[in-house]
Amino acid sequence: MKRIGMKRKALIALPAAALLAATATGCGAADMTKQASPYANAAGAKTVTLSVQSWVGARANAAVAQYLLEHELGYRVDTVQVDEVPAWDALSQGRVDAIMEDWGHPDQEKRYVRDKKTITEGGDLGVTGHIGWWVPKYFADAHPDVLDWKNLNKYAAQLKTSESGGKGQLLDGSPSYVTNDKALVKNLKLDYQVVFAGSEAAQITQIKQFAKEKKPFLTYWYEPQWLFNEVPMVEVKLPEYTDACADKGAKDPSTIDCAYPTTSLKKYLNTDFASKGGKAARFLKDFHWTKADQNEVAQMIAEEKLAPEKAAKKWVDGHPDKWKKWVN
Repeated sequence: MKRIGMKRKALIALPAAALLAATATGCGAADMTKQASPYANAAGAKTVTLSVQSWVGARANAAVAQYLLEHELGYRVDTVQVDEVPAWDALSQGRVDAIMEDWGHPDQEKRYVRDKKTITEGGDLGVTGHIGWWVPKYFADAHPDVLDWKNLNKYAAQLKTSESGGKGQLLDGSPSYVTNDKALVKNLKLDYQVVFAGSEAAQITQIKQFAKEKKPFLTYWYEPQWLFNEVPMVEVKLPEYTDACADKGAKDPSTIDCAYPTTSLKKYLNTDFASKGGKAARFLKDFHWTKADQNEVAQMIAEEKLAPEKAAKKWVDGHPDKWKKWVN
């Protein structure tokens, strides 16, 4: 997931960069990097094609949107999982109709929204996204000064693992994610080694195991994320994010020496769909919920192992006051 701040720079990506092979929900398989969905822009048909990123929060958005589009508005919905940048290309070409959660892709925004005008902003999702470094609350309570990055080296020995080469471990997700962590460790002169869990799911498993054993850990993590409900974590304060730092890092990512920014997550629609998509387009523009809403559905999918449709139905049944205004 590319997660960038108000002045979005192409510096940060995170747990999104996962699957290029798309999975179509209810409509067969489709690789959206190579072909169009057979249902996208089908003349006269009440169909919608949603791009779904690989992280569970994005799956929660799509699950609820799909459920309401199908059960309240009578549309057939095709969902495809595709990597972030190719998703923008597919959206511009009309091979998908909407992206429900974007963390900031400045190059694509300029090319497709401002210049070509083939993509239209769909409004805020209602959720604010942020990446940072986090430690478990039980460790922060015992060692409050760990929450200042300047004191991290003091705890490197306690945070080392068999995989961190004698240094403290900074746990990241997949090696395919583009993060600033290696540059931060180097530029802040920290005695730490970035260790990749392999995926968001593997990282969650490792964090839960550490927490079960009450072991200290330092991890790259982000919010919104349902795991905070199970493993309370506290953010370590890194040097303040500035536009100057972002500008410098955009030219040379290895120079990054400041915190990750905070950004309002946005929706994007294919421009033709935005103007001709009728009730479906209006619904997607009106779709706006909170971090707590997203985490509720995400936790049902990831932790309770409910199928996305069942998780969406459970949320919809319990929150009619929130979604009724989206479908009117």
